[in-house]
Amino acid sequence: MIKRIKQKMGMGFTFLILIAAAFVAFHLLFLDFVVDAWWFESLGYRTYFWQRVLYKYIIFGLSTVIFFLIMFTNFWVASLTLKKITPGGTEPEKRISRIIGRLRRGSLKVYTPLSIVLAFILAYPLYEQWETAMLFFFAPSAGVPDPIFGKDVSFYLFALPLFRLVQLRLFLVSVVVLAATVLLYGIEIQVVRKNIGRYAFPKMAKIHIALLVAFLFLLVFAHLMLKRYELVYVHTHKSFFGPGFVEMNVQLPLLWLSMILLLATFVTLLYFLFTNRGWLITAICSVLFFLSYGAGESNFLTERVQKYFVKPNEISRESKYIAKSIKATLSAYKLNDVTIREYRPVERGKTAILEGMDEVIRNIPIWDKELLLDVYKQLQGLRPYYDFLNVDVDRYHIGNLYQQTFVAARELAVNKLPENAKTWVNLHMKYTHGYGAVITPAIQGGEEPITWFLKDLPPRSEYGVTLKQPGIYFGEGDYTYAIVPNELGEVGYPKGETIVTDNYQGKCGVPLSSVFRKALFALYFKERNIFLTTKTKKDSKILFRRNIVERIKTITPFLLLDRDPYLVVTKGGLFWIQDAYTVSSHYPAAEPFNGEINYIRNSVKIVVDAYNGTVEYYISDPDDPIIRAYSRAYRNIFKPMDAMDPELKKHLRYPRDLFEIQMGIFARYHQTDPETFFKQEDAWKFARIYGGTKEKIIKPYYLTLNLIDPKKFEFLLVQPFSPRGLDTLRAIACVSSDGENYGKITLFAFPKDIQVYGPSQVNALIDQDTYVSQQFTLWDQIGSAVERGKMIILPYSGSVFYIQPVYLKATTRLKIPELKRVIVAFEDMVVMDVNVEGAVTGLMERIKAREEIYRRRIERFSGQEAPGHNQESQ
Repeated sequence: MIKRIKQKMGMGFTFLILIAAAFVAFHLLFLDFVVDAWWFESLGYRTYFWQRVLYKYIIFGLSTVIFFLIMFTNFWVASLTLKKITPGGTEPEKRISRIIGRLRRGSLKVYTPLSIVLAFILAYPLYEQWETAMLFFFAPSAGVPDPIFGKDVSFYLFALPLFRLVQLRLFLVSVVVLAATVLLYGIEIQVVRKNIGRYAFPKMAKIHIALLVAFLFLLVFAHLMLKRYELVYVHTHKSFFGPGFVEMNVQLPLLWLSMILLLATFVTLLYFLFTNRGWLITAICSVLFFLSYGAGESNFLTERVQKYFVKPNEISRESKYIAKSIKATLSAYKLNDVTIREYRPVERGKTAILEGMDEVIRNIPIWDKELLLDVYKQLQGLRPYYDFLNVDVDRYHIGNLYQQTFVAARELAVNKLPENAKTWVNLHMKYTHGYGAVITPAIQGGEEPITWFLKDLPPRSEYGVTLKQPGIYFGEGDYTYAIVPNELGEVGYPKGETIVTDNYQGKCGVPLSSVFRKALFALYFKERNIFLTTKTKKDSKILFRRNIVERIKTITPFLLLDRDPYLVVTKGGLFWIQDAYTVSSHYPAAEPFNGEINYIRNSVKIVVDAYNGTVEYYISDPDDPIIRAYSRAYRNIFKPMDAMDPELKKHLRYPRDLFEIQMGIFARYHQTDPETFFKQEDAWKFARIYGGTKEKIIKPYYLTLNLIDPKKFEFLLVQPFSPRGLDTLRAIACVSSDGENYGKITLFAFPKDIQVYGPSQVNALIDQDTYVSQQFTLWDQIGSAVERGKMIILPYSGSVFYIQPVYLKATTRLKIPELKRVIVAFEDMVVMDVNVEGAVTGLMERIKAREEIYRRRIERFSGQEAPGHNQESQ
């Protein structure tokens, strides 16, 4: 009886262990997979999810099978080739026959698991880089030849990385197989000789080893061929990227010579293996091969050629290679169609320019985004669980006016709740979403209330801006998972003394439609309350991965995302637009940016619905071969730009991150003449402001100007340049975000014979202005900290204006920045007033007085009437 009880207890214990093991295995292997499958399905990307799974495992599986077959076949052939000895001879012959028989009979039991393990290890890098193989199979032609060898650049973007990866893996496989096979035959030789004393090497074994050696030679030959194309990535020249005279006239011929000598070595080696003759010529060929290959790999020969032949005439020797590098780099960063115009400042009629600045003034972004963010938080946060995380720059049609604006989303911030309110119910069922947004015009004046185009809860506007669905369930914040709708109701917005509750009716979210699903999500989030709560409904869903960047990266990890997604307010709701890039480090002969990528395209615009959580992808650069390859592989995820909602399309903008990278490259590569580029005599840098010991680099910023087309105001991204080593202004680059001009880069270069004040020089003029310095001192004395904002360089109608806001910040705990004054500088004149209009009026008065002095001076010394104020100048 006791024995039977013990048996049952043992069986029960074993059963519990099995259940626990199954639970752990499921948790480790399948839980994430199941949750991911449900999540992708909730977004409408079920097919895409399974495509990625299949591509990954098909590529890994095929590579593993191929490596397994290579190794197992060779081991099996080697075992069959082992010398057969009839057991009827002497005792030593019987012993060796039994040993070799065991090796032959045990081949399947030994070689199969060995081949599987080795194949898995050698194929694993292909599992990690499966997308490299996938892109190769779906790669289109780029239609652009590389400047060195004339091959289509798609070969370098897609084929060359895969060829190099496969060549390295096959080389390792060949070395392993050849070593194992030789070891197997070596064991046979030693055993037979020890026991019998005589041995004749089987002919099949010679053929087998010869084939392996041939395959190894083939892979070395492939290495040399790939190395030839990889010359386009050399970075041994200080002045340019890519191959130069030495690479193309020394290293390339040596590679060809190495390939010829490698083939000669292989042929003579085969002859020696089968005839035991010709070892001397084999040795000579192999020595010559290593000498040739070593000469190309070492720096001895190349440095001597560079030092004694190239360097004395470097410009003439390298000029054509520099030209190729410039062409490739401009193409890689999409800078080969930049329009360059001369921008010559006017000398007369300056007051007429100022009188026509009304449209420009209305769109000048006076506020610094970082300081405006503090204002939004203090004046429009409204509830402790809301926060503004970022301010975006955009443009809207307010009435009949095209107006540059600042926009910010009022997002959920549960971290700001009191500690005793951070219960599980509050965090995941009550406080679930942000609410609404604020919009203010770019232009503001000091000592006047802020104008709000959209504000408050619920959102309202006195300027015709409407918003039907203000809920923000998906945003830039650190959102936790939410279970919605639920029986408790979600916190909406305050109305009088009460809180209006919401119930989520959006499209996305994984249904919590069964106890099984609740249990799985409880395991996934390690939170038992998901399983135990009784406040869910039949239509309850769980929303997770609600941060838009995390959301997009989970769906498309192969896209590089811009650092600044921005909010768009439409009549139907709130939407996030995220710029995404396809990048590569394999573009031929193009200089890398920061040593990383050397090819980039803003190939995708991504729209995330802030309420529903849907994620839509639109191809913005259909000429990009990388996104074309992905769209071939995933046919149901990427849409053409024509499919985007026209209301959203109006708010597309050229991304700052991309323009910053492009202009960082263009600061050198605008010098398209090889000699000028080599000397770097006209190299630029981003304009800078030096204040005390600090240096501030002026990065790209948005302005609404009629700079490209005088008849039309456009939303532009602007980047000013200074000459390297100088503080003057040398050029201003801009790119349009509107209509047909979207993406067209125009550079306005100042003539070299004219000096234009740079921002550091204007900053010094402001510091030296008596009135400005007196006001700053006065404000400092009354207990407020004076802070000068970012300087805006404003090119307009043949002139350059500098605009800088001045803020007062309280020294108390509650810091609401106050826009106090606006400084406008023109040439060497500085005016400060409460707003831009007042400063421009003061500037006009100074210009008129100066022009009057100029007129009288001309009359006094020449006796002739001076040119009128309105004389035209180019």
